[in-house]
Amino acid sequence: MRNFTIYLVTLLCLYASKLVAQENRKEAIENRKEAIESRKEAIEKRKEAIEDKKKEVIYFTFEYRAKEIAENIEWITREQKALLKAEVEEVNIQLEKGEITIEKANLKKQQLAQERAIIIENKVAVAQLELKNLVQEKVDGKITDQDFDNQEKSKTFKLYYGKKEISDNVKRKDSIREYRFSSRTSNQIVLACGFNNLVTNGSIANSGFYYLRSSFFEWGLTFNTRLLKNNNLLHLKYGLTGVYSALYLTENRAYSIDNNQTIAATFPFELKNGNSYFKNVFVTIPVFLEFDFTKKKDGDTGNSFRIQRGFRFGLGGFVGYNTNSKQFLSYEKDGNEITERQKGDWNVNDWNYGLSTYVGYKSTSLYLKYDLNPLFQNNVVDQNNVSLGIRFDFN
Repeated sequence: MRNFTIYLVTLLCLYASKLVAQENRKEAIENRKEAIESRKEAIEKRKEAIEDKKKEVIYFTFEYRAKEIAENIEWITREQKALLKAEVEEVNIQLEKGEITIEKANLKKQQLAQERAIIIENKVAVAQLELKNLVQEKVDGKITDQDFDNQEKSKTFKLYYGKKEISDNVKRKDSIREYRFSSRTSNQIVLACGFNNLVTNGSIANSGFYYLRSSFFEWGLTFNTRLLKNNNLLHLKYGLTGVYSALYLTENRAYSIDNNQTIAATFPFELKNGNSYFKNVFVTIPVFLEFDFTKKKDGDTGNSFRIQRGFRFGLGGFVGYNTNSKQFLSYEKDGNEITERQKGDWNVNDWNYGLSTYVGYKSTSLYLKYDLNPLFQNNVVDQNNVSLGIRFDFN
């Protein structure tokens, strides 16, 4: 009887062990299945993340490079002004020590300012060429925009525990989050380039300038303010931009002053057309009323409206001040290559003002500007500047 009891207990223990082992194995199998499914989900999420990243790289390539060019132009100006300030301070120190006279000090300051202005001009010209090449790449289809929603992404701080990560935009008891929404006013970098010419007697036909060579380049910073609290249609755009314009005269002509008038006369030597032109630089204040037809998305309320994700157009004007006018002449004389840089006011109006408009989709638009006042102030025939090109507004 005793042996039977031992055998029975042993048998029951073995049976119970087997049942426990089977349950453990079932649980292990289920855990394994869950792990496999989790792994599959992780792989799919990783694939989606990679595809999204590829799209982001493609999408932001053009925007980032254009912004980089604009920031580079701003940096060029700040850098050269800072260097000029340091150089002028050195001249002032020499003057205080009596090492140079006040006449030499003033002359040296003028020379330093001219040198820095030339450096700025040359470096900005390089940046302008980079922008033209970038635009050409986009026109050739080498850079493709992707249709992404311009959602204001929240800035998130979170604490969490457990195996599963807390999903975005969902509040949990074990998380701390902070959200930042877009305000009604945002700043934008503006880049524009295109063709430039003068309207004579109401027409640009036979204007006396090369159409494709004569060009303009504009860059700056603007602000975009939504005017209506709960509607995204109307926006006010305003800011500060720099405008570089170049006019290439035809028929081997160059500008000269005659009886206080600026006339285009035949130059005595053969000019190199690609290197001979008349340049103006303006600092302008543009103001636009923009109509933004971006479609409303679920959740767009209050300060979270999206902008520039659809068709838009703007109507407005500008006022500007001429900072410098120069004529560049390149020709050959007696077997020598000669390049002249002629600086003066050339009777160019100090102030210019006019109308401008643009129409486009997302950040890219067709841009038109027309000066209401003539370029030259004393000429018998008024000639008004007109510009047509492509404009980019980057948030």
